[in-house]
Amino acid sequence: MANTVPSTRPRVPNFSSGPCAKRPGWALKNLADAPLGRSHRAKIGKDKLKAAIDLTREVLQVPADYRIGIVPASDTGAVEMALWSLLGARGVDMVSWESFGAGWVTDVVKQLKLDDVRTFDAPYGELPNLKKVDTKNRDVVFTWNGTTSGVRVVDASWIAEDREGLTICDATSAAFAQKLDWPKLDVTTFSWQKVLGGEAAHGMIILSPRAVERLLTYKPAWPLPKIFRMTSGGKLIEGIFTGETINTPSMLAVEDYLDALEWAKKVGGLDGLVKRADANTRAIAKFVRENAWIDFLAVKPKTRSNTSVCLKFTDPAVTALSPDDQAAFAKKVVGIIEKAGAGYDLGHYRDAPPGLRIWCGATVQSRDVKALLPWIAYAFQEAKAGLGKKAA
Repeated sequence: MANTVPSTRPRVPNFSSGPCAKRPGWALKNLADAPLGRSHRAKIGKDKLKAAIDLTREVLQVPADYRIGIVPASDTGAVEMALWSLLGARGVDMVSWESFGAGWVTDVVKQLKLDDVRTFDAPYGELPNLKKVDTKNRDVVFTWNGTTSGVRVVDASWIAEDREGLTICDATSAAFAQKLDWPKLDVTTFSWQKVLGGEAAHGMIILSPRAVERLLTYKPAWPLPKIFRMTSGGKLIEGIFTGETINTPSMLAVEDYLDALEWAKKVGGLDGLVKRADANTRAIAKFVRENAWIDFLAVKPKTRSNTSVCLKFTDPAVTALSPDDQAAFAKKVVGIIEKAGAGYDLGHYRDAPPGLRIWCGATVQSRDVKALLPWIAYAFQEAKAGLGKKAA
C-alpha cells in the first residue's frame, strides 16, 4: 500500500522543548511597552520586574510567605545557586532519572564534593523507588518532570510532612503545566523558556521560609561567586525578590514573560494551563494506542509527562538495529517531518534513548498536535521503507 502524504500541516509547527512555542496569538508588537534603552534599575525597570514576580505568584498560586526571585543563567543558574548556597548543612539524597537530574548529581558529588551523598537513580522511562529517599532527615534534590525522559513524579506524597531537611526541586518543565505541592517544596526553580514559551537566559528561584532560614543560619565551607549570593552581612538580599536583579536582565524578555503571564490568566490561570497541556498529551496517547510501532518512553502511564512527551519506536525492524542505527532512524524520521515543514525540533535529547520528543505544554494548540501525528506515521513508514532498501 502506498504511503499517503498527509493533506494538512500544523499551523504552528514548533514543538521544541526549549525555547518552546510562543503563546497563541503572539506577535512582536505585543511587546511594544518594553522599556528598551532604559536601566533595569530605573523605576520603570524595577516596576516591570516586580510585576513579573507578582504575576508569577498569582498564576502559579505560590504561598504569600514564599520569596520569588529572578536570577541569571536560566533554570541551570537557579539550580546551581540553590545547590552551592544551601547544601552541606546535612546529608543529601539526590534523585535522578534523566540527564538533567544526573547533571545535578555530578555537580554535588564531583564539584561540591560533599561527603554524605546518597544517589537514587533509574533508567530512562522509570522513576527510582521514592520510598527509600529520606525526606525527613536529609536534604533532597530532584526534578519534578524529567524533560529528557518524559517521566514525572505523580505527586509529593513521598515527601515527609515533618521534614527537617530541605527539598530542592528543578521544576522547569513542570511549572505552569503541572500542579506543584508548595508545602512540600523549599526551593523551586524554572526558566521562562519552557512552559510559557519565554526567551532564554532568565531563571526563577522560589524559596520557602525554611529555605530562607537555612540561608541566614548556614555558611557553606566554599567561597560563593557573586552571581550565587543571596545574602549579605548575614541578611537576605531582599532586592533579588522585589525586582532588583543580580545582573542585567533583558527588558524585552521581561516584557515577553509579562505578556505570557497575562495570557495565562486569560486562559484560566494554572487550571487552564494544565488542561491545555493534558489535552495535547491525550491526543498523543490516542495515537499511541492506535499504532503498535510506537510507545511512550515512560513505562507507567501515571508518570507520563504532559509537557515533554518522549516516544520510542517499538517496531521489531527498528528495535533489532544497533543503538547507533536506531538513533539514525529516529533522525531520519525527524528529518522527513522537518523537510515537509510539518514539525520542528522533534528529536530525542542527545543523551536519551532514540525516539521523538514532542513539547505539549500549554502554549501548544491541540489542533497542531493532532495535525502533526499523521506526519509522524508517514515519516515512520518512509524511514522504515528505507531500511528495507538498505538491506536489499
